[in-house]
Amino acid sequence: MLLLNNNFLNNLTLKTMPIQINLDDILNQRGMKGKELAEIVGITEANLSILRSGKAKAVRFSTLEAICKALECQPGDILEYIS
Repeated sequence: MLLLNNNFLNNLTLKTMPIQINLDDILNQRGMKGKELAEIVGITEANLSILRSGKAKAVRFSTLEAICKALECQPGDILEYIS
């Protein structure tokens, strides 16, 4: 039987990132599906899904640039800092 102390369990809690991804809103405004954006940008639908869900740990500038170009928007339209 594995026993874990509370300090260990507390350290395992997921911390939310203060960066909010507004990609779904922009896709809806543009009438574009995620599949279409993934094809244009050249990333997998799975990787786009990770980004859209806010679970991505990082995003390459080249990917961000391609997304902004495809959606005709600015990085600040996609990424928002929430304090």
